[in-house]
Amino acid sequence: MKTQIEHARALTLTPQMEAVAQTEGLPPEYIREKVALGEIVIANHPDRPQQKVVGIGGDLRTKVNASIGTSSDICDLHSEIRKAQIAEEEGADTLMELSVGGDLDKIRREVLANTALPVGNVPLYQAFKETARRYKNPAKLDPEFLFELIERQLADGLSFMAIHCGINRYTIERLRKQGFRYGGLASKGGTFMVAWMDATGKENPLYEQFDRVCALMKKYDAILSLGNGIRAGAIHDSHDRAQMAEMIINCELAELGRDMGCQMMVEGPGHVPLDEIAANIQLEKRMSGNAPYYVLGPLPLDTGAGYDHITSAIGAANSARHGADLVCYITPAEHLALPNENDVREGVRATRLAVRIGDVAKYPDRRDREKEAAMARRDMRWKDLEQHLLFPELAKQIRQERAPEADDTCTMCGDFCAMKKGMEVFAQDISGDKRSRQSK
Repeated sequence: MKTQIEHARALTLTPQMEAVAQTEGLPPEYIREKVALGEIVIANHPDRPQQKVVGIGGDLRTKVNASIGTSSDICDLHSEIRKAQIAEEEGADTLMELSVGGDLDKIRREVLANTALPVGNVPLYQAFKETARRYKNPAKLDPEFLFELIERQLADGLSFMAIHCGINRYTIERLRKQGFRYGGLASKGGTFMVAWMDATGKENPLYEQFDRVCALMKKYDAILSLGNGIRAGAIHDSHDRAQMAEMIINCELAELGRDMGCQMMVEGPGHVPLDEIAANIQLEKRMSGNAPYYVLGPLPLDTGAGYDHITSAIGAANSARHGADLVCYITPAEHLALPNENDVREGVRATRLAVRIGDVAKYPDRRDREKEAAMARRDMRWKDLEQHLLFPELAKQIRQERAPEADDTCTMCGDFCAMKKGMEVFAQDISGDKRSRQSK
């Protein structure tokens, strides 16, 4: 079976490329060219016909990922299924199933059966968790078991995987020589791999046998997302030598994977101060040959716990503005607890707002929806306004709960309405054509 990138290089326009083109409003041939270059990847699994086809990268809309999963303290399969469904209802584009508690195979398969979203995971989680259960020591992980597990998970229907190939003995040495970190290590999979390498004295098998990883991903045409296992967990660690060493390696591996015909994506931070986000994305794009960039948040502040969905939305808007392609949401529970169903809802909504802000800045020619919303608000056409909003049901609920005396106003201003008075004064001067010419 050929991968999407192999089809594209053979000048074959696949149904998946056509689906992405239709969704994005772009020419199919443009999509094919970008897939051939490795600048767009398509999340699609051949054995999940009900799955949505999602394109990531290029000049496409910035996508939103929602992460769910059990922990060793809270393991409720029904709740995780509901979280997956809520993420899909709220408009997430992809889902990561990151469980570490309970029957991990069953949880993954049930989640896959209950969503049409492309689903990804981090295989190191299950590998180390099951090794610890069996031997009471995660350092006893057998690399052969890891590769068998990757294939088992892919066969279940996963469309992408975050695999920590960029951690090697060189990156670990950078951590030691710089005196570790202010915020420690933030990646569970990355940290356990570092601990395994330290305990065994061996090289990371995912780095050492990278061609084997790519071969497995190609078999299922899955996207290999090069995990950011040494990402900073505090803004004071942002862009330290260890993080940059892994980033350079991941960008090199992205190029190698593409050459093998594997769909590749690079993962990014993490905790990054606002003034460093643009440079981070520029570095990834330059060093990877414009491989799609999947950023985790990012969080530009370390003191926002409880409101980290807002903190990360600020980082996400800036990331989307400067070229990030897929943004992993952060929920209000980040750094504090396992997210509940409402946290998932709020996380997806905040991140959708953020990437929309970034896309509006990045693509000035895609602002018509904003203009239509503004004109409906100006004219007090409330039902028309709802159609242009990202969250119409919420807007309708708020308006109904605090209904005004006059239908053509709202209770914010009542009879002291700036919009209403402005329309009275300028009703004869309104010209959409004139405003359109000025805006150009």
